[in-house]
This record gives sequence, C-alpha cells and structure tokens, in this order.
Amino acid sequence: MNTNKKNKIRLIAALVVGLILGALFFGGPTEKDPQIVTTDKKVETWTCSMHPQIRQPEPGQCPICGMDLIPLESNDLEIDPNAISLSESAMIIAGVSTYIVGNTSRDKEISLNGKVEINEKKSYGQASHIPGRIEKIMVTFTGEYVKKGQVVAYVYSPELSSTQQELLEAYSIKDIQPQLFESVKMKLKNWKVSDATINSIIKSGKTQSSFAITADVSGYIIKKNVELGDYVQRGQTLYEVADLSNVWILFEVYETDIDWVKVGNKIDYTIASFPGETFSGTVNYIDPFINPSTRIATARIEVNNASGKLKPEMFVTGTIKSTHSKNKNTLSIPKTAVMWTGKRSIVYVKSPDDENLSFKLREVTLGPLLGDSYSIVDGLKVGEEIVKNGTFNVDAAAQLAGKPSMMSYEHEEDKNKEVGNVKAVASLKLLFTSYFKMKDALVKDDFTTAKSKAENFKNDLSKIDMKLFEGDSHKVWMSYANPLNKSVQYIDHAKNIEELRTLFAPISEVMIKMSKSFNPLDQMLYSQFCPMAINDQGAYWLSKDAKVLNPYFGKAMIKCGEVKETINK
Repeated sequence: MNTNKKNKIRLIAALVVGLILGALFFGGPTEKDPQIVTTDKKVETWTCSMHPQIRQPEPGQCPICGMDLIPLESNDLEIDPNAISLSESAMIIAGVSTYIVGNTSRDKEISLNGKVEINEKKSYGQASHIPGRIEKIMVTFTGEYVKKGQVVAYVYSPELSSTQQELLEAYSIKDIQPQLFESVKMKLKNWKVSDATINSIIKSGKTQSSFAITADVSGYIIKKNVELGDYVQRGQTLYEVADLSNVWILFEVYETDIDWVKVGNKIDYTIASFPGETFSGTVNYIDPFINPSTRIATARIEVNNASGKLKPEMFVTGTIKSTHSKNKNTLSIPKTAVMWTGKRSIVYVKSPDDENLSFKLREVTLGPLLGDSYSIVDGLKVGEEIVKNGTFNVDAAAQLAGKPSMMSYEHEEDKNKEVGNVKAVASLKLLFTSYFKMKDALVKDDFTTAKSKAENFKNDLSKIDMKLFEGDSHKVWMSYANPLNKSVQYIDHAKNIEELRTLFAPISEVMIKMSKSFNPLDQMLYSQFCPMAINDQGAYWLSKDAKVLNPYFGKAMIKCGEVKETINK
C-alpha cells in the first residue's frame, strides 16, 4: 500500500516537472512577457516620386511639391533613396555591365578627316608680258597640261609693232648711234622677245604682226581667265596653273583637339579611292587661325606626288596618336558610360555594398577625349565602379522608379536661367526644322532623303552666328555646338541608314537639351525614348507630336518607344 502511494507521488512529480520544462523550452509568449511579443502587421514607408528623399510612415502628400506619396518597395528601404536597385537578372536582360575606374596614360588617338589640296607653293599665275589682243590661244580647257617653254598664246600688239619699226631704223644707224640701237633691243627684251626673234626681224627687215607667249612653268591649268579676241594688259593673268608633283593634305582639327596635335606628329591615313592601302605623313604646319563658324583649324602634311596618283579634292581619313605633355597619368572612363544633361556630364556609380546592386547618378567633370575614353578631372576616384554599357537602360529604370535621372537632373545654378536673345533664338529655328525633316525621313526608312536632310542640318549648323549668343547664352550655346559639330562631321561618310541612325542618337540628345534652353519653335515638343534602339543601348529623339513614330527602326518597329517628357508645355 505504501509502495503504491510512493509510486503515484513520483509519477505526479515527474509529470509536473515535464510540464514546467515543456513550458520553458517550447512555450509561446505570454502577456507577462511583452518583450517577445511578435506581430504580423507590415510596416510601410511612403515616398514622393519626384523627391525620393521624402520618407513617411503613412500615406499623404509630399511636403515639397504636394504630390500624393507612393509606397516604397521593400528593397529600396535598404538603399540610398536617390539610388536605383537592379537585380542580377535585370542587369543581364538590360545589357548592363560595369567598369572599375583606374589610372591610364594620357595617350590619345584622334580621328581626322581631310582632303587632298593643291600645294599653294606650287601654284602660279601665267601673266602676259605683251599688251594687246589675243590672236590665237593654245590653252583650251581647264585641266590641260602645259610644259615650261610651250607656246600658250599669240598676241597682236600695236605697241610692239611700232617698237619693231624703231628697231629697224635704229639698226640702220647703229654705227652712228649704237646706244639707240641697244636701247630699242632692251625694250623688246623687256617684253620677253628673244634674241633669235630680234635677229630674225633685223635679217628680214619686216615686222611681225603677233608674238608668242610661252609658259613660265609646267603644270595643270586650274583656271582660264581669257578667251580668243580678249584684250590684255601687260602683267594680266591669262590662266592659273598648278604643279601637282607635290600636293598638300589638309586635315580638319577641332578646337577641342588642337592641344593634342603638334608639328612633327605622324599621321596614318587612308584614301577612299585606294581601298586597302595605308599611307603616312608628318605634320609640318598647323593653321594659326580657327574658322569662327566651324571652330576648326587645319593640320597639313606634304606628299610627293610625282606619279600623279593623288588628285585634289580626294577625301582622306587619318589617325594621329599623341601624348599630352601634362599629367601623363589620369583617371579615365569609357565614353559609353557618360550621359549629358545640358552642359553637365553624369554617370551611374555602383554602391560599394556588394550585397546590394544599386546605382546612383553623379555629376563628373570631363577632361579630353582619349580615343574611346574620357579623362576625368573631378567626380570619381580610383576603384569606384560605374555603369559602362546600358546606361540609358539604367536611367530609364530610374525614371520609372521616380528616382533622379538625366531627364530630371537639374543643378541649382541652372534653375530659372534666362538664355538667348530674340535673334539668337530665331537663328536656331532653321536648325530645328532640318532636324525634324531628317527624323521624318528616318521614320520612313528613306536613306537618300534622310542623308540629304542631314547634310542640310550640317549646313544650317555652320551658318549659325555664335556672336548672337551673349553672356550666359553664349556658354550654353557652345556646350551644345561643340558636340553637334563632332557628330555632324561624319554625316558625309554615312553609307547606309543604320550608320545615319547611329549619328542621329547623339544629335537628338543635344537637340532635346537645346529645346529646353532656347525653345526656338515656341510650341510643345516631346522627348521620346526607345530602350531597344542602337543595339539595345536605348536612344532618345525629339518630336512635335505625342504619337510615337520610331526613327531608329522605321517600319520594322514603328511604335516602339514612349513619351518621356513634354517640353515647353
């Protein structure tokens, strides 16, 4: 009996201990333990699409612009409010790749366009040494070759006829007045009448009615100034002739590249007329003046052309490798990484946090273009990682997420700036008109018309008088004119519509910015964007109509794209 009672007590004690231990190890929270109480309620953060720095725990209106707040994605809570976050799969689909900033030597390869020109030191004017009427002309067309000493014309001269009569009379009394005879002979020699001709006149006792004019130099006729029957004065130019055994090649050097081109630099060049052949020469002269309209100077090389292979006006494409004398090493980034907003250059910089693929817009100061890279003066450090390819896709994602992007980027000193007087703005109207005609032709897949309108655009750009832009407007205009001039220089070389469309992209970027600054058309314009244009890099264009008509694909994908911004509304 006692044994059974003890067993029962032991069983109850074990049960109580088990319950206590179970409560300690497996028991849930109680009202007496508020520190470990959990809740399924989700905490939300609300932000403004235009001002992502605004963070509030509940919906409402932006305290800056008054717009309704939108919920912030959970992923964005962990990153900078001004940064855009992308997953690895999104980066692959968008073609986004990055580049780590580093030092590089300041070697630059500059592409130059030029033409074969006549050597001015080998160009001459053939003058008439006899006054009178052209009785016979032997030079009949431009491009004809004349040889030194060749008779090029016969001239009848009353003055020469009377001087011949004086010669015969002076000869008859030369024993009495030898000085008179020598004086008359010298007068004829001043007209380049040869001794043989003078002796022939004396021997025959008859005067000649016309005299020959002989070529002073050998060369090709480049311009005729007289025709049969014309009266000429002594010293008047009959024709212009050029010796093409030695020619010049003049290369165009943009103002931004002047500091890189020096006398003595070697230029490797090709000529379209001789495919597969490569030539080289040395710069022996650089123009001390810059064309005020095109902002271009010329670099010259001399070429021996004894074979006559090179013809004036042949197009030449050359490259020159140069090293800047200052700061031999500098930071550089690929030019594909850079986007422009007005006169400012911006890049997307990756967050240093490897666990979070986020990118933030940053303004940089660019130095000279080094081939396919820009040197960096300020804004980046060695080791920082930036977006190299797919920058427009990243920017498009930032716009959709309401983050700062190139289209909304604005510096404080740029706000409410007044630029351009009436004449300056009016001078841009023709340029915009040509741009829209080029765009319309690209939409229609009409390469011939598009190239013609592109050439009109280039000519209209060259005619704009930069003097019309004063003060701040001058600086703003130059920030647009320089990249436009670089883009249009390749228009003449576009061989198909795809090459022309590639050139159209950087031109469009500048035209969009220009329309914001100057508004020359005084109407509503639309900035439109296609993420698939230019090999999926994405590209913008400007339109007068909100309807999307894609100039980068034409009929193939005419509706690809969307309106990104309405300008001048």
